[in-house]
Amino acid sequence: MAIDTMVIHMFSIFLYVWIILMTMIIIGLGNPGEQYKGTRHNVGREAAAKFAKKFEFDEFKFDKKSNALVASGKVGKSKASVILPETFMNKSGEAAKKFVKNAKQAQSMIVIHDDLDIPLGKAKMSWDKSAGGHKGVQSIIRSVGTQTFFRIRIGITPATASGKLKKPDHDTITDNFIVAGFKDKESDALKKVIKKVVDCLEMATSDSPQRAMSEYNALFNK
Repeated sequence: MAIDTMVIHMFSIFLYVWIILMTMIIIGLGNPGEQYKGTRHNVGREAAAKFAKKFEFDEFKFDKKSNALVASGKVGKSKASVILPETFMNKSGEAAKKFVKNAKQAQSMIVIHDDLDIPLGKAKMSWDKSAGGHKGVQSIIRSVGTQTFFRIRIGITPATASGKLKKPDHDTITDNFIVAGFKDKESDALKKVIKKVVDCLEMATSDSPQRAMSEYNALFNK
């Protein structure tokens, strides 16, 4: 009995140390360059940057090997690195594969991105889902060889009072909508949901992504 208790105790210590040493990889998707700042397609990048700022991570520095801006730090005792690819959206996987080498490592990755199928002001955290047509996510799945990672999808599409999405037609989406800025009347909703995303990332990093997904998917829709 004493040996069994000691084994359980040692395993608990090992697990605790492993959690502390494990680094959460947070990738904020968007397009690089001043002209894309504040656009709908860059909300993932913006949310990731705000998370790094809130917890006073190191300043973002360009990493030549990954072609990305990288900032690292801690939330409590848990380590995290925020990655902002400096490629265009459809080549985001080039940065991801430098930090995530296999399916096991992918389980400690959270990708944040915009989503046309979610109303502005809402978000959703998901696990092991297909790209759903998002070019940046498609690129990451191809590059790391798996879709078994976490994603936080931030809604960018206005909705009616009844919740019906007011999605533009396909040509408008491609040419104007996703690379356009938010209207003034949309800014409050955007700020509130990004704050929730930052709080969700805090829990995902300091506690677990599973708990964050469970708790925040309800909060994201309030």
